[in-house]
This record gives sequence, C-alpha cells and structure tokens, in this order.
Amino acid sequence: MLGQYLPVLALAALAVIFGVISIFASRLLAPRQQHEAKLDPYECGIVPQNEVPHRFPVRFFLVAMIFIVFDIELIFMYPWAVVFRQLGVYGLVAMGIFMVAVFESFVYLIGNGALEWGPLKRHDYKPLVDLDRTIPSTVRRVGLDGRYNTEGAA
Repeated sequence: MLGQYLPVLALAALAVIFGVISIFASRLLAPRQQHEAKLDPYECGIVPQNEVPHRFPVRFFLVAMIFIVFDIELIFMYPWAVVFRQLGVYGLVAMGIFMVAVFESFVYLIGNGALEWGPLKRHDYKPLVDLDRTIPSTVRRVGLDGRYNTEGAA
C-alpha cells in the first residue's frame, strides 16, 4: 500500500530538502552590507518618482467585477452545455435564472459607470421640483380649435 505513495513522498522530501538548503545557502553566501539602494523596493530598474502611490479609481474595480462575473458565468456554462439535454426543463430554467442574475449585475455595473474611462463629467442637474412651474405654464392645450363647446351643453 505504501509503495503507491512512495514517489509522492520522495518528491515531497526532495522539495523540503531543496527549500532548507536554499535558505541556508542564501544566509551563508549573501552579502551582509545593507545600504540605501538595497533597502529600496525593487521597481524593475526604474527609480520611483512618487512617494505615495496613486489610488486605483473605483472604475478599475468595477471592470474587475465584470470580468469575474462573466468568468464565473463561463465556468458554469461549460458543464451545463455538456449535459443540458439530460437536465431537461429544470436545467434550462436554472440556467435562465442564473443568466438573469448575471445580466442584472452587468446592468448594475454599467449603470454605475464601470466602462466610462474618460474624464469625469460634471452635470449641472436642475432640481426635480421647480417651484415656478404650474399646470397652466407647463401643459398646453392643443387641437381645441374648431371643436364645439361641451361645457355649455346639458
């Protein structure tokens, strides 16, 4: 029984031995002098210009959410597509509900401006209720010319 797992155990032992030897070799061979260049974070050879990193805009995370949502949708659709004939109407309804939920999240993200990458637009919205508006100033009667007066008829 143990013979089946012997190669796996041997590989695990070799991995542990390699890790321990690597740690001891780096401690033994690494230079001990610490200076400012070694203490700086590694930036692929680019000297950092900013002291404080810029924050990612919320739109970046919204696009990431869209990607994750559609990635999960595809992960669920492949097995469903393989066995959808065996699932019957139940499988079709379940996938329909799932697709509606995914589409709803997509509409929500698009509504929050997930794909608007340009500069922020400032809109000057008028208040919803304008106190100067009245029914006579807003509603215009159209098409009453030539009609007979129904108010006086009894």
